[in-house]
Amino acid sequence: MRAVTLHPDVLLVTSGVMQTTCTIVRAAEECFVIDSPVLPDELELLPSLLAQAHFPAPSGLLATHADWDHLLGRLAFPGAALGCAESSAERLVAEPGAAQRELRAFDEDLYISRPAPLALGSVQGLPVPGRCELGERELELHPTAGHTADGMAILVPWAGVLVAGDYLSPVELPMIGGRLEDYRATLELLRGLLADVEQVVPGHGLVMDAARAFTVLDEDRAYLEALGGGGEASLPAGRRGPSQRRLHERNLAATRGS
Repeated sequence: MRAVTLHPDVLLVTSGVMQTTCTIVRAAEECFVIDSPVLPDELELLPSLLAQAHFPAPSGLLATHADWDHLLGRLAFPGAALGCAESSAERLVAEPGAAQRELRAFDEDLYISRPAPLALGSVQGLPVPGRCELGERELELHPTAGHTADGMAILVPWAGVLVAGDYLSPVELPMIGGRLEDYRATLELLRGLLADVEQVVPGHGLVMDAARAFTVLDEDRAYLEALGGGGEASLPAGRRGPSQRRLHERNLAATRGS
């Protein structure tokens, strides 16, 4: 697990598995934990990490979307309520137990043992687009879709940090689980947000400055246009390994109906 300070009010934790990111945001005497690391020892260390950084215990958890690897904050903070976009809350209701089953399958593949099963507790659906109060500040919530049919990006305006969810990853191709046109629309929404931020946290991969995030966005847009146009999609540099080629094949099947 890697932990860095992005701003006096923002900590970033990156998991040793899949480079999954967890962003912790503070305002006054409150803080939110956004998304989650993956491994049991990483989750166990989160409370002590916050204490060492002189951050308060979280007043709540936020998830950018309802994929299982972004929902594990409750394993670190079982008493904290989970908030997510209304679209994600609806997905969790429509797919009861899906996140838990996918987590169990992941753990079984890697021989991982956890001290307790995942219990999401009460999930609060948040209106998106919208704002979420944190102390005397507000987080901006922006709708995202395309990777999945649900989700939100979270802007921390006073820190100049954008938590993008599973978009703008420098290590992972666009993973299309929703509609291609929705993914394109999300990229254009993110393009508008990038003009006002200094750092971008992808769901998977290291934090980027805005210039690098613009480059990734343009690469992703070109990739999606080639997929949608039926042409040969070029895989961006740094995202051409075997796992990304397999992901590309799944994207081809999803977009071409094969």
